[in-house]
Amino acid sequence: MNVLDYAMAATAAMLSVSAGLALYRLVRGPSVLDRTVSLSTVSVLLVSFIGLEIAYRGDTAYIGVMVSIALLGFIATLTAARFAERRAHDRD
Repeated sequence: MNVLDYAMAATAAMLSVSAGLALYRLVRGPSVLDRTVSLSTVSVLLVSFIGLEIAYRGDTAYIGVMVSIALLGFIATLTAARFAERRAHDRD
């Protein structure tokens, strides 16, 4: 193993720990906005995992999947924010 393999393994380990913590917040989040932020974080981490796999293998077959997940995560975050804004506006 060379230095790049160790760096890839360390990056994968850090992304795994981050994903675990984000999933914990997704399940145990006290509010809807906490869950929304953690879902957005999970989608970013998933895109990062795919990017790491692309960099490790040198195969660009999953770039479309990566872009699709990033776009869906972005749209989901915007939708949840709009829903939370309307809900807060209705309470006033």
